[in-house]
Amino acid sequence: MSDAVGELEDSGDDVVALDTPSSGDSGAGEGLPFAGASSGVDEAAGSGDAAYPCDGDTAGYNAVVTRSGSTWTARNGGRNVYSGGDMRAAVQAALDSLRRGRTTKESVLVQGSGTVAANSRISVPSYTVLNVCGTIDVTGSGSGDMAPIYARGRTDIEIPNVTITGTPLYAMFFRDVENLRLGHVELRVSRGLGIRIDNHGRSNRADKVTNIAIDHVYAEGTSSHGVETYGVDGLRIGTVIARGTGECGLLLNDTINAEVGTIDAVNAGTGTGYAAFRLANRAGRIGSSYPTNIHVGEVIASGGGRGIFCVSESGGATIDRIDLQGTGGNAILIENCHNVNIAAEAGTITGGGEVRLAARAQFANSSDITIQNLTIANTSIRESPCATNSTFRNLTLVNARDNSCR
Repeated sequence: MSDAVGELEDSGDDVVALDTPSSGDSGAGEGLPFAGASSGVDEAAGSGDAAYPCDGDTAGYNAVVTRSGSTWTARNGGRNVYSGGDMRAAVQAALDSLRRGRTTKESVLVQGSGTVAANSRISVPSYTVLNVCGTIDVTGSGSGDMAPIYARGRTDIEIPNVTITGTPLYAMFFRDVENLRLGHVELRVSRGLGIRIDNHGRSNRADKVTNIAIDHVYAEGTSSHGVETYGVDGLRIGTVIARGTGECGLLLNDTINAEVGTIDAVNAGTGTGYAAFRLANRAGRIGSSYPTNIHVGEVIASGGGRGIFCVSESGGATIDRIDLQGTGGNAILIENCHNVNIAAEAGTITGGGEVRLAARAQFANSSDITIQNLTIANTSIRESPCATNSTFRNLTLVNARDNSCR
């Protein structure tokens, strides 16, 4: 459900399209300590963000939003800035009560769960910490780039904790936002795209957004991707857990200088050409070259569509470890990509679609691809056409065919 429909290639089944960004309005004391990236693949909600615990303590926050019965109250210090039945209005009032023109972070704590309409937004301003210790349940339908957590043209935003359920168009949408940090995010939805971070409000798409950090995301039930970036320089992700996402678990488009810990996907992109982990639209390309600048610790995938997919002049990527089992499409598809190192440390592929190196005529042939340190069982390797300087080494084949060019 990416609103970008004209990238070099963004269909999952290798169809070239044109990008037409959706519209969106521009929207309108020092923060608490920054937390480092979390790790692990626990599907449970876990302990949340260590620096901003959801333990009932309101100390240190500039504004606090609470729910009692059907009434939401927002207070900033001694001021009551909202009282009523609307969660979105209460949170927005608290955000709007923070000091205008600030250049250091102020913070809002939300205590309680409630509903937000799919055709509305909570717009987060610059230099803000918004800690949601509760669940936002999105109801109804809408269009465009509506999201319960939304920012455009902003900087220095932190969302330490949030759980989103229901029917969002986007659960979280950030356009042209610099210095963004998401902590512990739980998305248990029935439609929409999970997290979209892009630079598509800028006339010069080479001007990427910078310094994006995501600690931990659990994404379940999206009709599109779990997490998608487009036009990012400087990305740090701890863990992405994808369960039954309609498209990718994690998709990096036109993104460079990225460090990802773990991608753990079950049934991501079932019946599509998408993948648990996908690089597309010149992800990893810096200038006209592909120095190694995208590093992934581990990709775990079972069922769904493809396992790992690199396409449309992407590359500059190393994945240390892989565990791919029974993917519905290619276990791995490398198509028109450059300087990609799969299983730099170790990995297994069991069943599912083939490991394939391929190329389309409109782009340069794949080059400098390394597939290594793998046990491959009950599937095959196919290289067609032969890539430039491809390397297959230290492979153990169990009931598997090798149709590479080595």
